[in-house]
Amino acid sequence: MAPKQSGDESREVSCENQSTGLMERIRKFIPKDVLTWQLAKTLAMGQGLALLICGTAISSQYLATDFQVNTPMLQSFLNYSLLCVTYTTMLLCRTGDGNILQILKRRGWKYLLLGLVDVEANYTVVKAYQYTTLTSVQLLDCFVVPVLMILSWWVLKIRYRLVHYIAVCICLLGVGAMVGADLLAGRDQGSTSNILLGDGLVLLSATLYGVSNVCQEYTVKNLSRVEFLGMLGLFGTIISTVQMVVLERNEVANIQWSWKVGFLFTAFALCMYTLYSCMPLVMKLSSATAVNLSMLTADLFSLFCGIFLFQYDFSGLYLVSLVVILIGFITFNTVPTPAAPADPTTSPSSSICEEGHGGNPAAPQTEIAKQEVSVRITTEEGEDDEGERQAKVEKRRKRKKKRRASGSSQSDGGGKDGAVAVGHSTKM
Repeated sequence: MAPKQSGDESREVSCENQSTGLMERIRKFIPKDVLTWQLAKTLAMGQGLALLICGTAISSQYLATDFQVNTPMLQSFLNYSLLCVTYTTMLLCRTGDGNILQILKRRGWKYLLLGLVDVEANYTVVKAYQYTTLTSVQLLDCFVVPVLMILSWWVLKIRYRLVHYIAVCICLLGVGAMVGADLLAGRDQGSTSNILLGDGLVLLSATLYGVSNVCQEYTVKNLSRVEFLGMLGLFGTIISTVQMVVLERNEVANIQWSWKVGFLFTAFALCMYTLYSCMPLVMKLSSATAVNLSMLTADLFSLFCGIFLFQYDFSGLYLVSLVVILIGFITFNTVPTPAAPADPTTSPSSSICEEGHGGNPAAPQTEIAKQEVSVRITTEEGEDDEGERQAKVEKRRKRKKKRRASGSSQSDGGGKDGAVAVGHSTKM
């Protein structure tokens, strides 16, 4: 009974310590330590990405409504072509391991699969609008967030805390408010020809986007932003070209070209190119999940623009939705997402490298400094012992010389030779 009581007491003490620590952190909460410049920069860059998505949505809507142009593969082809011209050319100019030939030899097939995933993610979400409503797309598109969290936990070894799940729920509540405002304003647009197929395409698109974004975060943080964009531009251009020829050759041939149509295609391509170029920078500051949470406001920005451009009805719930999503995004980024603990079975040197790479870059340098100090101390102690030994040997020699000098003059040379031999062997 005694061990059981002691175990219960220890658990009670640990619970009390945890609650006391939590209250202590709440009491010592300092807003300026949470609302940092990096958080403000991440928030601003995330909303910039949302504005770029808004630009692609508006240009696509003008093409579809005013000019009856519905060519998602052609629009994707323009984006991937710009990425290829810019970043793939940079890879061609590199030498060594960063050259495009070395990259293709080592992991070219992985980038081929990644390009296929990204192209189909863009295509399926556009295709879904032909079968389901705008409300379904807006709601089901949020499925990308749980997909990202699961993949980040599994692939990137990120361990989310309770506050992160609460922040995601807050953001999803904001999306719910936006959808409710759409329903009240009568903006449940889109087709209802095959809602089940359309909803399935949205879920497929969200899953593919999640895979693409997690791969992007891993590549950007471990390899190179230029490598990711260059290989994505290369394979995305090839895949979108083949798919455009197979699926959209008639639609492309029937386009009535004018300067307005050309301008809208150019605006879409530049917005999408800038979005792809800047997203890795934001992922370096935060994570793929945080980036997608910030981009939930893209639909709201499109609605605000639609009030002036397409005469949409305004609802106060849009502002409420915007504020709620931003609160959720800020809450998510105030607490860092820790990585999984290092495997204790690994060697000390490898665990040190992993800790330094993941969370504390100064850790391996500190460990090396400690090792250098210990080696220096050991060396100095060894030198001191050797010096003491030499001093004792020297004293012994001097005593022997004095003994010989004070002794009889009939000492034979063999003893001297023996003393010299002893002295010589001691020095060696």
